[in-house]
Amino acid sequence: MTTGYSDSGKRRTRSASGRTKTEAKEKLRELVSDRDAGLTSDGGYTVADAVTSWLAHGLHGRNPKTVENYRYNAQGHILPFLGRRKLRELSAEDVELWLSRRAAHLSTRTLRLLHSILSRSVRHAQARDKVARNVVNLCDIPGGRPGRPSKSLTLEQAMSVLDAAVGTPLHAYIVLSLLIGARPEELRPLTWDHVDLHGRPAATPPVPRSIEVWHSVRAGGDTKTKKSRRTLALPLRCVVALRLHRLRQVAAAKRGGRRWDPRGLVFPSTAGTQLDAHNVRRAFRRVIKAAGLPPEQWTPRELRHSFVSVMSASGVPVEDIARLVGHSGTAVTERVYRKEIRPALNEGAKIMDTVFQTR
Repeated sequence: MTTGYSDSGKRRTRSASGRTKTEAKEKLRELVSDRDAGLTSDGGYTVADAVTSWLAHGLHGRNPKTVENYRYNAQGHILPFLGRRKLRELSAEDVELWLSRRAAHLSTRTLRLLHSILSRSVRHAQARDKVARNVVNLCDIPGGRPGRPSKSLTLEQAMSVLDAAVGTPLHAYIVLSLLIGARPEELRPLTWDHVDLHGRPAATPPVPRSIEVWHSVRAGGDTKTKKSRRTLALPLRCVVALRLHRLRQVAAAKRGGRRWDPRGLVFPSTAGTQLDAHNVRRAFRRVIKAAGLPPEQWTPRELRHSFVSVMSASGVPVEDIARLVGHSGTAVTERVYRKEIRPALNEGAKIMDTVFQTR
């Protein structure tokens, strides 16, 4: 069958064969159908080819960490199970079976990501006439394994963690996370020119010691939302911890024969670069272990949950807490972050005892 002509005018042909004449004719009809539909694949184009092509050419302008995350998930969960499957033979049943089997091992969020990667890869191939339709879009995403619910430190546990952090490189980081509720990705890029440890008490009105939470490690350096860009007054314990932290940095710079940079990172790595999440998690778990808590059950982000819970237990209105943690509303603050750390809610009983006095 003639499928077209090359730039030099040479005729391009495709042939079909089978064990019987009927089988050969059926394959030939498929070739004719593909030609009429404008498909350019010879039938050997696989799911692995589609995913690899999308990762290489379909993610221009994306953050390198995002691309690496997509590649890691594709290589770990898509290619080993569907990679050899010919794309034109991939069915919705194949995709549904693959998702249901992966659901026993992965969270729902990861399943959604895998479904998105595969769907976008097939759509990328579809735009290049490698396949007629995208069967991935016909499949529902099953529920995966439930994730570990976030927790909040009790006040006693929080005090133990603060005591255990004293003298460690992560002391000031933990104090800030627990006492102002900053996100981990907001503290890692923090620089000293965004920290005011003196304030202006004689000004009118007085200017408190504060920290400017204006950046994060997200693409472009922006905070998560517009409300997340905020300036927070520093509790005294944060000021003391940051001053000690800065003195240690100045002394370390002198020992290394260099000048301390007043605009440098507040929490750099030993190489002077920005900390990554693994650095923080590893050091944080050492502190948690020293505080007598199981290190595998706690993450740095739960210090932010603890801040919200302690503030709520202390009677601070949820609207004020939402502003302090940079939420655009109170829904996420209440549903995700606030954990009730008091043993019982007494306010309702006290009020009703007053209204309906026992006779």
